[in-house]
Amino acid sequence: MPNRRPPSYDEIVRRTVPDPDSSWRPSSEQEREAKQGFRALDPAEHALLDRVRDALRGSGFDADQIGVEVDGDRVILRGTVRDALALRKIPEIVRQLAGVDDLDDHLVIGARAP
Repeated sequence: MPNRRPPSYDEIVRRTVPDPDSSWRPSSEQEREAKQGFRALDPAEHALLDRVRDALRGSGFDADQIGVEVDGDRVILRGTVRDALALRKIPEIVRQLAGVDDLDDHLVIGARAP
């Protein structure tokens, strides 16, 4: 059996990449969208996020699997809850908080992560 050495990175690139030396520049639209991709929360949004997290912690439901996002006065809930009662009650708790005008509920019933 011949003694074979593994291919180098350059050899792999030459075989698998159609044109490794080509350059690509995003369009001005793509650059604009990329800059808009991250938006820091303003102080009012931070306060609303804290109120939502505090309400979830004090709700009596296991809120560790719930992600919370805030965009202005809109709250987005994502994650898993243990049962149908939590699935129904958690959005009700969040809707009653001051500053929440819109709620996107993406909660599902699921198994708890180990």
